[in-house]
Amino acid sequence: MDNALDNLLREPRIWRAGETQPRQGCLPSGYAELDAALPGGGWPQGALTELLHADAGIGELRLVLPALARLSRAGRWIALVAPPHIPYAPALAAQGVDLSRILLIHPRAGSDTLWALEQAMRSGSCAAVLAWPRKADEKQLRRLQLAAEAGDCWGLLFRDESARNERSPAALRLVLQAGENADTRVDLLKVRGGQPRQGLQLDLNNPRTRSLPVATHSPATATAGTESALPAGRVEPPASRGSLQPESSLTQMRLPLEPSPRRRPQPVQPLH
Repeated sequence: MDNALDNLLREPRIWRAGETQPRQGCLPSGYAELDAALPGGGWPQGALTELLHADAGIGELRLVLPALARLSRAGRWIALVAPPHIPYAPALAAQGVDLSRILLIHPRAGSDTLWALEQAMRSGSCAAVLAWPRKADEKQLRRLQLAAEAGDCWGLLFRDESARNERSPAALRLVLQAGENADTRVDLLKVRGGQPRQGLQLDLNNPRTRSLPVATHSPATATAGTESALPAGRVEPPASRGSLQPESSLTQMRLPLEPSPRRRPQPVQPLH
């Protein structure tokens, strides 16, 4: 019995009361106030995180950028599956993101988004995978959570706030709202191993955290080209839809974005 209990306590996903240092499987968020509210002191890796918001562009991407910058320097890919806008590369680089580790994945059809997301997380080649699914039921979310665990990947789902009352197996669920002054309000709806918390105020323009070493990960596929980073399948860019919203409105995401160019997309080679 004692041996069984000892083995259980050595499980890295178990949170122990009083822990203040990030443990294995947790990634510092870059915001000291948020780290203090999360078990282990950071984002849960190898798990699914849902960021819910009523309005796009209130800082949902800026909230995760410090952690993504750290992961991009650790050797694996950061994949964006069917992003609603084209990220502005200079802005990402200014936040410390290694652009050579960024993958943009455009599924052939919108219905393939969840499939592409699951495959990217399960592959083991991606440190983090970001997606903006319009709908996802509990069964689909369970598959994504298991894929994140299997691939040791941080899965990030940006969803509408209307999903807050839906059942979800995600390890962490947050709701973002415009807060007082320039702050962003963050409500922790679900925290595996911890307690929900309401009304956390974060200044997303001023991340503050202690300096920690960057963890490294060197799978065999990490140094491969883009075509071999994911399992077999065909990923093609969608047909050009013309310009997106005016650039002045896109800057509301607190990360400059550039409009989609009016040009015929170039075909990409099948992934092997």
